[in-house]
Amino acid sequence: MSERTNNFPPIPAFMRIKPCFYHNIDEEIPAPHQQLVKRAYMLWMLYSGTLCINVISCIAWWAGGGNATNFGFSLLWLILFSPCSYTCWFRPLYKALRADSSFNFMTFFFIFFLQCVLAIIQTVGIPGWGTCGWFATMVFFSTNIGSAIVMLITTLLFTVVTLLMMLVLIKVHRLYRGGGGSLQRAQEEWSTGAWKSAPVREAGFHAVAQTAQGPSLPQYPTSVPSYPDNSQW
Repeated sequence: MSERTNNFPPIPAFMRIKPCFYHNIDEEIPAPHQQLVKRAYMLWMLYSGTLCINVISCIAWWAGGGNATNFGFSLLWLILFSPCSYTCWFRPLYKALRADSSFNFMTFFFIFFLQCVLAIIQTVGIPGWGTCGWFATMVFFSTNIGSAIVMLITTLLFTVVTLLMMLVLIKVHRLYRGGGGSLQRAQEEWSTGAWKSAPVREAGFHAVAQTAQGPSLPQYPTSVPSYPDNSQW
């Protein structure tokens, strides 16, 4: 039987570039946590979409008499933060709930906290930083109302994204602490190398299965997270 192949990001087959990750929430994430992971994924898409709209708003900002630097930075943030946010905080959360990994939980908490701080800064909207936040938008209403209205759309989106990020951070922290997770547990995973042992366990599982029964379909994860989910969204 063939092994699963990477399917994310979705890239046309004729291109030489291939997907980097295998992404299948329904298959890999335990049922009690699928809704949380799906909403975190939707949050990532909303954030990436907000960065795209921010580029348009910065063009309107520029056209209305603003600085071209904002447009340049908005492109940089889109190119940089869209893939990095998926790789640096969504994937750790995905792997943490997939394989009950305290190390990945701690990675998520650290990076996602920084993401929340960044989102707050983007919502504030410091002129010259390439984001249409509250301060930049309110100030620009006295310069060009049409451009400021376009900027206001991005400002509202950044505000919603920031609030949702804080909600997800609180939700995941309660979930992790409720399951007995701690920094000490993450340190033990790091010192023993258990944080990267899930693929090893999977390979060993399949090796034994193929020896005893012949080829079989991949079955991952080999351990199911035991974190309770008593609270409702």
